[in-house]
Amino acid sequence: MSTSTWMNHRPRRLRRVEGIRRMVRETRLSVDNLIAPLFLVEGEGVREAIHSMPGQYRMSIDTLLEEVGRLSALRIPGVALFPAIHDEVKDEVGTEGLNAEGLFPRAIRAVKEAYPDMLVVSDVALDPYSSDGHDGVVRDGVVVNDETLGILAQMAVVQAEAGADIVAPSDMMDGRVGVLRDALDEAGFTDVSILSYTAKYASALYGPFRDALDSAPRKREGIPEDKRTYQMDPCNVREALRETALDLDEGADMVMVKPAGMYLDVIRRVREVSDVPVAAYQVSGEYAMLHAAGQAGYLDLEAVAMESLIAIRRAGADIILTYFAADVAEWLAA
Repeated sequence: MSTSTWMNHRPRRLRRVEGIRRMVRETRLSVDNLIAPLFLVEGEGVREAIHSMPGQYRMSIDTLLEEVGRLSALRIPGVALFPAIHDEVKDEVGTEGLNAEGLFPRAIRAVKEAYPDMLVVSDVALDPYSSDGHDGVVRDGVVVNDETLGILAQMAVVQAEAGADIVAPSDMMDGRVGVLRDALDEAGFTDVSILSYTAKYASALYGPFRDALDSAPRKREGIPEDKRTYQMDPCNVREALRETALDLDEGADMVMVKPAGMYLDVIRRVREVSDVPVAAYQVSGEYAMLHAAGQAGYLDLEAVAMESLIAIRRAGADIILTYFAADVAEWLAA
């Protein structure tokens, strides 16, 4: 019997040549989907390698502008800035985060002045500025929610005044999206968007990032040893949907899942209930692991990095924060 009499469906026809595969491709990755995270330090001419994150650097503002220029030439639409603050200006309530002449606002202004079309996403959280290393104020061994909210609101306004296009609360305090929206609107920044870290998990994958910023919780008496009382339990998915509903109700313009690669199911579930764009953060640990495997010769770094990002897009992310952003732009253009 000829197979043609019973094999009516041959899916391989649509895989036969590259032209067909391109036409029927369901998920696409482009530079338009990418935001590049960048690390800041005080100084001049500083480009300090982060050893746990190959190809990533702590940069002074002048060096940062050179990097933003490179990203702009690669057509990357946005950067997310993270400051490494000196210990001498840190305190228990993150006062430096409200300093309009501090490192972070100066960097935002410099980027927007040099590259007005480059979107700047600013981090709203206390941990870079806190002497305790937490995303909120610590009182009697507890990270307190409501006192923290007022500080975060002021911080968001300072960043908006500096020129941030998008403020991104990464603290996971309850109610912060609504408080930030009210503060921004009252200050006249109704056009500044909020990208909420909606489902930020208490992941073991943040180590290289915390090394880059020296933002880990301090190991001393009276300071919670980790962030599990406010970041989410990695075992939970329904809780992420509850957080999404709350953030949407409070006025989030975009929602985010962090980390990305090990939480593709969460991205999919959030995508299904969200009517705003969904972002995902491919975090420092994910980046470091792929680089380590590539350097050891176990994997083809370009191929596996692209596959990882396609998976994040396929799960439902519209926007991806990734340290591979510049690499991807160059690979796609090749």
